[in-house]
Amino acid sequence: MSRPNIIFIVADDLGYADLGCYGGREADFGPVSPVLDRLAAGGLKLTQGYANSPVCSPTRFALATARYQYRLRGAAEEPINSKTRGTPLGEKLGLPPEVPTVASLLKNAGYRTALIGKWHLGYPPHFGPLRSGYEEYFGPMSGGVDYFTHLSSSGQHDLWIGEEEHHDEGYLTDLLSQRSVDFVNRMSQGDAPFFLSLHYTAPHWPWETRDDRTTAEQLGAGIAHLAGGNIHQYRRMIHHMDEGIGWIVEALRANGQLDNTLIVFTSDNGGERFSDNWPLVGGKMDLTEGGIRVPWIAHWPAVIAAGRTSTQQCMSMDWSATVLAAAGVAADPGHPLDGISLLPVLQREGAEFARPLYWRMLYRSQRALRDGDWKYLRVDEHDYLFNIASDERERANLAPQEPERLQRMRADWERWNAEMPAIAPDASFSLVYTARNMPQR
Repeated sequence: MSRPNIIFIVADDLGYADLGCYGGREADFGPVSPVLDRLAAGGLKLTQGYANSPVCSPTRFALATARYQYRLRGAAEEPINSKTRGTPLGEKLGLPPEVPTVASLLKNAGYRTALIGKWHLGYPPHFGPLRSGYEEYFGPMSGGVDYFTHLSSSGQHDLWIGEEEHHDEGYLTDLLSQRSVDFVNRMSQGDAPFFLSLHYTAPHWPWETRDDRTTAEQLGAGIAHLAGGNIHQYRRMIHHMDEGIGWIVEALRANGQLDNTLIVFTSDNGGERFSDNWPLVGGKMDLTEGGIRVPWIAHWPAVIAAGRTSTQQCMSMDWSATVLAAAGVAADPGHPLDGISLLPVLQREGAEFARPLYWRMLYRSQRALRDGDWKYLRVDEHDYLFNIASDERERANLAPQEPERLQRMRADWERWNAEMPAIAPDASFSLVYTARNMPQR
């Protein structure tokens, strides 16, 4: 079998149960995510998969490098703020071009590479997709932009082709989908396999559907839109994204590329204001389950049997390692991967393996370790112990009943943390976000 094409799709702030295939409820217009539901039914769905961080840019560092984000200074920001653009601080907040990435490794191995959508890993001239392995780029560089005006939260225009600012008319989700279809059509005419990173901004705020151009014009630079939105707009935004993914699937099918294309879908972190995270508690910025457990769907008809569900525990960087393994591409010896390939899990039923997962957050001094059924969590210097297999909502703190287990897991986390660089003293977290439903003393 020839090397697969790879399309890695990342939604922004999508909740664990927002999709129909993860238990999401139908909207007033019908199913919210019929295309993604079909991809899950035709492939593999994971129920115990996580993001590397409960906030945007740190997860993206891990996705790009297949390594823990804590190894790079820029990932200490929670998240990178668009206001750093053009400042001395902004000159060191980004993905250094000399660091090997999944895109650069695939490009060097003969893949055609493109990033369409959100970058959020630093600004030109110091950083950018074209400096980190992508041959083509179209999208916003910052964390979030208005869907019609394409202004960032700092009021700056933020839509690019390569390293040139580009003005385009249209609803951003559709622009990204249409560009992706064009890329698939063009690449299908060549002999080389392709790697497309499709990073939607949907359903990140501002909450705007295709019908909300007037709202966008009234907001101007007021992208935060914290007083607006509703569950109906939010679900429609997911549906717009889902429709666009359907356009891409049909382009693959029309070009005879679908069977040997690995499509991976996930979210950069847990849900936000209007998300459905049931049965999980918490959301974006939280190391409770609602902030880090996310959908993971893999579709690859040539390899993955249809209708499979797995409880394999994993995080974002594992899927980056999986992409490299699927392409037969080795890591850079000077930058060994922290991610562990899930390719055996994709290839056969019953190939699951033990996978401890570690996190830390500057915000509220959070830390977490998921190991098997158990989770160690610290928030505001207070320790918790949960059996996630029996208590996904993290309501029953078993630390008093299991002091020895708590001690072992805390020591394990401390050992892992000692292997990571210390948090930069000038690092900060964004005050735009607030925690919800986190354990309290």
